[in-house]
Amino acid sequence: MEDKNLSATESLHLIEGMINKAKDRFAENGLLYLLWGWVVLACSITQYILIMYSNFSKPEMVWAITWLVVIFQIFYLSKQEKNRKVKTYTDELIGFVWMVFGISMFIVGFILGKNNQWTSMYPIIIGLYGMPTFLSGAIMKFKPLKVGAICCWIFAILSTFIPLQYSLLLIGAAVIVAWIIPGYLLRQKFIQENK
Repeated sequence: MEDKNLSATESLHLIEGMINKAKDRFAENGLLYLLWGWVVLACSITQYILIMYSNFSKPEMVWAITWLVVIFQIFYLSKQEKNRKVKTYTDELIGFVWMVFGISMFIVGFILGKNNQWTSMYPIIIGLYGMPTFLSGAIMKFKPLKVGAICCWIFAILSTFIPLQYSLLLIGAAVIVAWIIPGYLLRQKFIQENK
């Protein structure tokens, strides 16, 4: 193997290239944003339809499908972890952000359910959607996620002024702007960068 001494400029370019490659490779292909966005959208609209147009006694049961998505996500992320050559600080930080979000959602759901405070559930959930979305956008320097998060916070406030069942439609709107649209944009960026 030939030993090549690099000039200071060449070394800086090499280091800069490696940093940019790691930075751009936030391994975000948008899949989980799209998956969760579409599942939450489908569940919120289905529950709204069941409440408004059926006599189904437990319309909230449609959300049970999210447990299947959690199982898929665990397998998907563990497979991604095995195939990952380098784990950046950004990847690790975003993982922790979403882990905190999941734990927070569980705790909020448990507390509000135990205290039978379901009327507060939807505004709080919409507001919580904004937290990991904004932080992920800030960490990745991806503006569509930050804009989507701000929309979530606005929708959370709006949902306190409307009947409970219409908050389900705001949940759908929130995931469209916070996860689905950014998910497709991330997917497009991922495809372009990996050509």
